[in-house]
Amino acid sequence: MAVSPTLSRRHAPLSGRRILVVEDEYFLADDISRALRSAGAEIAGPVGELDDALPIINGGGILDGAVLDVNIRSEMVFPIAQELRACHVPFVFTTGYDKVSIAPQFHDVVLWEKPIDIAAMVRGLAGLIEKPKT
Repeated sequence: MAVSPTLSRRHAPLSGRRILVVEDEYFLADDISRALRSAGAEIAGPVGELDDALPIINGGGILDGAVLDVNIRSEMVFPIAQELRACHVPFVFTTGYDKVSIAPQFHDVVLWEKPIDIAAMVRGLAGLIEKPKT
């Protein structure tokens, strides 16, 4: 018996979606990646260095979304966020810092403060990806 697309999307809302994970805390990167995989996503990365993210973004493969830690090894992730925005790829930020650490041009981006409710973050990202691009 075939599973209805609506039912499978509800259980795996990121099925067929490729998500970039930029996070320098190994265990958190692993937890986020596992949660995204259980929602059906394919993971690009995770990467723990900003220089490793750009080739993934510009490498010709499709990205459907991203999870970006704001501070990667004492570097702000905003250049990566700018690249994603230029490519119209939705993303969310994670951080242990206050919202004031976010560059003004990204105040509209959803911010998940650490410790992260990973399941809620995955649902939120799935909702962003489902929104039609304008």
